[in-house]
Amino acid sequence: MPVNLTANAISAINGGDVNSKPLVQVLDIKLIGSTQERYRLLLSDSVATQHAMLATQLNDRVKTGGVRKGSVIQLIDYICSTVQNRKIIVVLNMETIIPDCDVIGNPKMLSEADSVTQKPAPDMHSRRPPSINNNNVGLQTSAVTSFSQVKTSGLQNQGSNTQSFRPTVQPPYQPPPNYKHHGAIMRNEAPARIIPIAALNPYQGRWAIKARVTAKGDLRRYNNARGDGKVFSFDLLDSDGGEIRATCFNAVVDRFYDTIEVGKVYVISKGSLKPAQKNFNHLKNEWEIFLETASSVDLCPDEDASIPRQQFSFRPISEIQNTESNSILDVIGVVVTVNPSVPILRKNGMETQRRILNLKDQSGLSVELTLWGEFCNREGQQLQEMVETGNFPILAIKAGKVNDFTGKSVSTISATQLFINPDCSEANSLRDWFEHGGKDIASHSISREVMPGGSKNETRKTMAQIKDEGLGRSDKPDWITVKATISFIKTDNFCYTACPLMIGDRQCNKKVTKSGNSRWLCDRCTQEFEECDYRYLLQVQVQDHTGLTWVTAFQETGEEILGCSAKDLYLLKYETENDVKFTEIIRNCLFTEFLLRLKIKEEIYGDEQRVKITVVKAEKVNYSEESRFLFDMIAKFQLR
Repeated sequence: MPVNLTANAISAINGGDVNSKPLVQVLDIKLIGSTQERYRLLLSDSVATQHAMLATQLNDRVKTGGVRKGSVIQLIDYICSTVQNRKIIVVLNMETIIPDCDVIGNPKMLSEADSVTQKPAPDMHSRRPPSINNNNVGLQTSAVTSFSQVKTSGLQNQGSNTQSFRPTVQPPYQPPPNYKHHGAIMRNEAPARIIPIAALNPYQGRWAIKARVTAKGDLRRYNNARGDGKVFSFDLLDSDGGEIRATCFNAVVDRFYDTIEVGKVYVISKGSLKPAQKNFNHLKNEWEIFLETASSVDLCPDEDASIPRQQFSFRPISEIQNTESNSILDVIGVVVTVNPSVPILRKNGMETQRRILNLKDQSGLSVELTLWGEFCNREGQQLQEMVETGNFPILAIKAGKVNDFTGKSVSTISATQLFINPDCSEANSLRDWFEHGGKDIASHSISREVMPGGSKNETRKTMAQIKDEGLGRSDKPDWITVKATISFIKTDNFCYTACPLMIGDRQCNKKVTKSGNSRWLCDRCTQEFEECDYRYLLQVQVQDHTGLTWVTAFQETGEEILGCSAKDLYLLKYETENDVKFTEIIRNCLFTEFLLRLKIKEEIYGDEQRVKITVVKAEKVNYSEESRFLFDMIAKFQLR
């Protein structure tokens, strides 16, 4: 059975057609681009051929063999753009009709001159743009003949008594209603066609998008070799779920910074598209819009309910522990604890705020969320007041950053957005779970406890097993939990003087020394300051019924064991010389039973190999939860 390609399709597309959904054949496919994969196609309508670029979201069609040389395809969404004085078809969406087929007809490359001469002349009487004659094109609106009977050996014309294959297509291109009866129109007078954000690409000459602003960045100033400047960005979301970031520089900032409001819908056009800078742009789009002096940003006065207020892609806490560090993701959970906000000194000498809270979800795990800067006093204070009154809120985090410093945690960045008790199905489901038993279910923290490559489930071991099983002697560290009693704590050099400056979103913590002018000096930061920080470096002996061992506890775990900060304990011993109080704090910890999460790794000290055991989490034994854990272990043992 022969297949008739859409006659004159190439010349029609060159003439401005975007709606006829023609049937064409792929004669050649070539991979181009060194930094980004793009495919160039050679399309044929059996008479003429034209080069086309495949939108990157369709690359998988080529990689999986869905589209290859000889394939007959139907163009669904497409546009003809001029690139370097050459016309090229940009394929935004398509369907494969026949995967493999011999070359149909005797096509030749359509020259620029041909595209002009073959372009249909406008009907001056009707004052309407040209349309394609359906009798010549061979398009019909009848149902598509079943493809299961198509055989590649019979795709060429075999006489007049054979049935022709003709796909269903939409009517030819018609101009927008506002321009139907106004005669010939210059190219740049008609408004650009609104297209989905997902269809944007640099090969389009004219485009427009209709989208809602979901986030607006702060106005930032910079200085480089070109001089001073200013910049701000905002994120856009359309009705199809496509997201993209728009960025303005210098004079364009003055035009649009006060105009852009979060939550409002705008029609944006006449911007340039460039590859997104993934170091600063977390959106799932390879392009970024750069607005220019000629760009248009028009507010839509009527609310468009088809465009959501916000779009989330939530990841359960159980997946965060296997997520790469520095990844940007969305997470939702119940806020169960909120710590006070504390001041932190950054490397540039500026002070900021930090607040840590804990989230849990239905996966039975919890994770630490670190709030920075204004988040601490704004949403952080509100969350603390809610938790203190027994009202555990649902918190949705949009664009949180994953950290893996002694466990997986999430922190805020400048692009992060926090939503307290959001109105979404995930929040409603989480609230229902929490209020119907989830509140009383014990959860295990993935922060400062489980590391990459570690098991999702808690691995209980005894002291004897650490040695008998040779834990820590493989390439990767072992992560286990032990129930042990603290039998001794070394009080000599229990802490060290540390650098309080921030490097990125982490504190430096490098050991500092006194300089000649009695100020503290950090060799890493090469800065001096009046006051240093004090951080725990505890050497602790722990034991259970099978044996004992020495472990090291750093700052956070030292505070969990001793119940006070290293600075307070240092002042007690060396400044106020209150030995009675100091000794009391130490003794209160002795012979107390803890659940200790341990990292075990063999390290080399000089020429000697030693197994180093570090405490990454310390919790006093909750005997109710521990009994429940033991009952579960007994039940699993009985099922064997």
